[in-house]
Amino acid sequence: MAAFAVPALAATLASTLDVYVFPSDGQAESQQSQDEATCYDWAVDNSGGDPFDLSKQQQQADQQAAAQTQAAQQSTAGAGVGGAVRGAAVGALVGEIASDDAGKGAAWGAGLGAVHSRRSARRHASEAQAQAQGQADQSRQYTQQEIDNFKKAFSVCLEAKNYMVKY
Repeated sequence: MAAFAVPALAATLASTLDVYVFPSDGQAESQQSQDEATCYDWAVDNSGGDPFDLSKQQQQADQQAAAQTQAAQQSTAGAGVGGAVRGAAVGALVGEIASDDAGKGAAWGAGLGAVHSRRSARRHASEAQAQAQGQADQSRQYTQQEIDNFKKAFSVCLEAKNYMVKY
């Protein structure tokens, strides 16, 4: 049995946008390519967004959210040290006043200060992560809406030029 050779299809502008276009009037590939370019420009003008630019902006927003999340996680790492220092100072003062043992008070204060600072930092980091994630989710939703609007405009233009379009 002979194997069928499938010709390699060149990526069209529509295919890079996950839009399927069929030439209803038998338009040639070169004509379809020209019509897609014309409709792309028209859709950018009429939808207000370029899907390639929108995708780049979304990638940047995702990277920024990841950086904010990482920064929040890293901020918890050193939080215990600052709390321990503050706690030791307070503990030394209390220990000196209460029992004439500043060293013991400082040790207790350092431990409590470190625990308190770490818990507080984790809570703040968690809140910061949630906020960054929420902003990234909103940005993704907005970007997807803009891309969908572009695809509608692109499709309308191609349909007006007698192509069958699905996305």
